[in-house]
Amino acid sequence: MRILLGVNLLALLAALVRSDGLLACLQDYVTMAAWLQPLLLFNLAALALLGGRLQGLPPWGARVLVIVLAAASAAMLSLLWSLLTFDEWGWQGLVRAALLAGTAAACMLSYLALRVSALSPALIEARLQSLTARIRPHFLFNSLTAVISLIRLDPRRAETALEELADLFRALLRDPRQLVPIGDELALCRQYLDLEKLRLGERLQVEWSIDDLPADLLVPPLLLQPLLENAVYHGIEPVANGGTIRVALLRRADELHIDLANPRSVSHAEHARGNHMALDNIEERLALYYDLEARLDTGEVRLADGSREYRVHIVLPCGGSWR
Repeated sequence: MRILLGVNLLALLAALVRSDGLLACLQDYVTMAAWLQPLLLFNLAALALLGGRLQGLPPWGARVLVIVLAAASAAMLSLLWSLLTFDEWGWQGLVRAALLAGTAAACMLSYLALRVSALSPALIEARLQSLTARIRPHFLFNSLTAVISLIRLDPRRAETALEELADLFRALLRDPRQLVPIGDELALCRQYLDLEKLRLGERLQVEWSIDDLPADLLVPPLLLQPLLENAVYHGIEPVANGGTIRVALLRRADELHIDLANPRSVSHAEHARGNHMALDNIEERLALYYDLEARLDTGEVRLADGSREYRVHIVLPCGGSWR
């Protein structure tokens, strides 16, 4: 998408320089775009097929090969275009088309190289650590209070709760650069919900729907726990009778779909602001891990019985690494 937009912007700038007025510029761009789009799609398809071999070359060699591919395909497409339209381009026109395509490819490669430098691993790691450090669960004080109340009534359960709380904070200290198995993330979420049940009791109900996921399927750490925390804080606590949180994980082809839904009640501004901050945190972390390959969608739905439900939908690529 970045390449498509970037090359078309270069074509628009070229049309603007060549033309006398706005109308002539648009007409020139439309004519140029009819030749440009098939060339772009062909080059993107060819690069996708050659991706593995290009990665095995030195960076300068791969860049030269990309520029040569763009120039050669532009010359061949121009020749084909001239044969179909009976428009005599001549060898000078073919050379000009090859030079323009090669220059555009070099410009896009330079832009992508600058973008990679701007998003260097060190900067990404620092940003991930900063975002992960902001995750400070609201349940800390309430959980400690619940544990204190259990010390005399049920010392063994209080001890177990403290161990679960320690596991949760051990996860907060985990290296944010490393993806974790989905099983570890789900176990962490269940520990968190067990702690919340100390406070909320039967008011908190959770329905799990988990597809047969591979045990080694990797996801970003602390992906689900903040969402469950939001669901408890914004969906269960404000309702006197509590409610049910529904969590579904399903793998479709090369994508992992995660759906989370909780009851929605009229809440004050602090609740709404906290929910927004947590979701922004997760969305930015997903962008750092997966760039454009992951997405997060949220929305409120009115059910048939008149109640409202807040839903979060996350789509992740099922690859085992990031960047």
